[in-house]
Amino acid sequence: MGSVMNWASTLDENTRLQAEMLSRSAVIAGHVALMPDAHLGMGATVGSVIPTKGAVIPAAVGVDIGCGMIAVQTNLSADKLPDSLDGLHSEISRSVPAGVGKQHSKTSHLSRDAALWMDKHRGSDRVQSMAQTAVLQLGTLGSGNHFVEVCLDENETVWVVIHSGSRGIGNKLAIQHIKVAKALCNSVPLEDKDLAYFQESQPEFGAYINDMLWAQDYALENREQMMNAVLDQLFRLTWGKEVQRINCHHNFTQQETHFGEQVWVTRKGAIDAGPGKLGVVPGSMGTKSFITEGLGNPDSYNSSSHGAGRSRSRTAAKKELSLDGVDGLYVLMEGKSWNVDQAKALLDEHPAAYKDIDQVMADQKDLCRPIHELHQVLNYKGPNGCSVAQRPMHCVHNAEMRVRFPPGLPQR
Repeated sequence: MGSVMNWASTLDENTRLQAEMLSRSAVIAGHVALMPDAHLGMGATVGSVIPTKGAVIPAAVGVDIGCGMIAVQTNLSADKLPDSLDGLHSEISRSVPAGVGKQHSKTSHLSRDAALWMDKHRGSDRVQSMAQTAVLQLGTLGSGNHFVEVCLDENETVWVVIHSGSRGIGNKLAIQHIKVAKALCNSVPLEDKDLAYFQESQPEFGAYINDMLWAQDYALENREQMMNAVLDQLFRLTWGKEVQRINCHHNFTQQETHFGEQVWVTRKGAIDAGPGKLGVVPGSMGTKSFITEGLGNPDSYNSSSHGAGRSRSRTAAKKELSLDGVDGLYVLMEGKSWNVDQAKALLDEHPAAYKDIDQVMADQKDLCRPIHELHQVLNYKGPNGCSVAQRPMHCVHNAEMRVRFPPGLPQR
């Protein structure tokens, strides 16, 4: 019998069932912690913190290994920005390719910089077999909910915020290892095959950890290179300077000690919120984001949410939400510089497809504290390019389960 601790005041039934199923896995060591942004994922719930003993579940880390956030505070105030940011938006789109499969040209200086990084971080034979694409995609945004934003905080100070991960190579590495884990667990009773795991005694475990750590480094460098490219364009217009930089993963696993035991802690859509640790918690496009300081709550394994979290699947968002009207995307993005010419393709990123970021922050007031509130004035995205239907669930509905809720949160 497993257990779940939940910080989400809004939690749909399928997500709850999935988290309960996850907590019953044989390799879970303790309770699963559900963050306020929790929603249905592949095998493991997005917005969950998962302790395992002697094993790691690769699908829990996810297919965008090392995906995360980077934020830079500048010395600029709002009045130093040009009256229109459309020109900056165009320069960002030129410097940072975005969309499914997008990459730099082979002759760009960014590709040359990427090649130097790859030469110093060669990785496994699996990595090397995909090195050419990895070089061309290093410093690119991807699609879906990945974004570049220029924001103003409560003091009208300018920030740049970017969300992205390990691009195509991280995805392919993850898929290969998940397939291997499923084969190894073929005779193991699993409620969901996506909960297949590697055990520390298996050579495949070490191979996965090595590739995962490489992909995390790649994702970190990917955000650094994009941030540098965006700041080059911003400071060319404004003569500004960088003041502070925060770069954090929210799809990763690492060994930590909790409740007196060393375990692997997988944060799938969650960030490290250890005491005093700075984090970036974004809302949806058209809303706001937060720079946070971790409070080190032991019950959440020193974690907090990674963002607002989806409340609608991409398919549902495209069916149920609109571009026009008082709640349409055009109105909600009014006054901001954004990919307005790709609005239809971005409908699945409508703010109403996500949970209310203010409620998320209220739900996790014992996990982290906001130190800056950021409101976007520019948003740049790569359209997803396809509709992703919400994955059907296969759960055991009548299994006994104990779900614990922190004080002050309503039981669902």
